[in-house]
Amino acid sequence: MASIRQLVALVAAGGGAWLLPGCGRAERARPAAEWTQAPGTAALPSRRAPREPYQGETVDCTRAKCVALTFDDGPGPHTARLLDHLARARARATFFVVGAQAEANAALLRRIVAERHELGNHTWSHARLTGLPAEGVRREVQRTQQAVHRCTGVRPRLFRPPYAVTDARVARAAGLPQIMWSVDPMDWRAADPERTVRAVLRDVHPGAIVLLHDTHAPTVAAVPQILARLERRGYRFVTVSELFGGTRLRAGRTYRQAPGLLPVKTP
Repeated sequence: MASIRQLVALVAAGGGAWLLPGCGRAERARPAAEWTQAPGTAALPSRRAPREPYQGETVDCTRAKCVALTFDDGPGPHTARLLDHLARARARATFFVVGAQAEANAALLRRIVAERHELGNHTWSHARLTGLPAEGVRREVQRTQQAVHRCTGVRPRLFRPPYAVTDARVARAAGLPQIMWSVDPMDWRAADPERTVRAVLRDVHPGAIVLLHDTHAPTVAAVPQILARLERRGYRFVTVSELFGGTRLRAGRTYRQAPGLLPVKTP
């Protein structure tokens, strides 16, 4: 298994075609629009940002105004353009990836890791987990864990249940901290990027976790304005794990923002 340092070097050097064993050979991924009911949009062209991957810096979110932007359901046809936007703003984010999409877009997955973003688990097939037996929940989560690890050498430490549908049984079977959100601009409904920008700016607060979707072209188009306008307000863009700093996130617990909100047990 290649080291993370080797993965970073390969992606930064344009080694996106290089595959770990079994990576990039998934069955055809189901279109993400089927999960979010987002209106169909044409794929946008993408170019890599002409700069080195951001190596990041330590941000103390007990002293700084921090926000965690999170992106669900990818990687997909708009993810590379989103990564370009994040690189230009020197911003980090967390990607809750669907396992089938991850294997089908392995080079993008490695680029996410190389550019120091965080990967989270969003199940293999975006299943409604409360309708599955415990073994089915574990299979959805573990299959994604294994696929991400095969492609990147990284195992996600965070989990987001599709549709935010969960219960105590699902939480136990998943075996990871459940990350929800405190800001939901309903971006998958918006055809106008400015609508998403306004919704985020209206509801954002220090310690917020913002729910977005990198499978939705208008969302990706909204990101540069979100970044620029929040930066003017003094916000720093961090991963979910960075947002919580030294707080230990416990498996089976649900987290919606940080700091100032204690973990809430699932019903």
